[in-house]
Amino acid sequence: MDRLNLPPFAYKVKKSEANSLIFDALRKKYVVLTPEEWVRQHVVHYLLQELRYPKSLISIERGTSYNKLQKRTDLCVYNSDGKPHLLIECKAAHIPITQEVVKQVSVYNQALQARYVVITNGLQHYCWQVDFDTKRYQPLQEIPPFKAEEQV
Repeated sequence: MDRLNLPPFAYKVKKSEANSLIFDALRKKYVVLTPEEWVRQHVVHYLLQELRYPKSLISIERGTSYNKLQKRTDLCVYNSDGKPHLLIECKAAHIPITQEVVKQVSVYNQALQARYVVITNGLQHYCWQVDFDTKRYQPLQEIPPFKAEEQV
């Protein structure tokens, strides 16, 4: 797998027939190790270890609907009231972050209404704070760390 621009972590990988599997600490099971999953697992561990988000607030591949279409979010961090706080879209390292990817995540967030949106391919990371009143996305230099007082 590609070396990413995220902190390394102690991952567990095993083989199962033709697939490599990686242990997902949130789902508490081994999942197929794809290039996108490699990025997602790095982001999960970054959220947990570096930014101190509690496991209980993070959801992986949760379904949502938008314009009668079913969509799946890669990662969503909720606040203590159960409302989306941080929406994260993960792409494989070889997938460039294009305007089309940004549009895709913006469409997801119209339904979710997360305060922050992140797009990463493990090498490049983009984060925005969303103002729903003005419909503006303010670029941020980094993903905000967990702050219990902001989670209400």
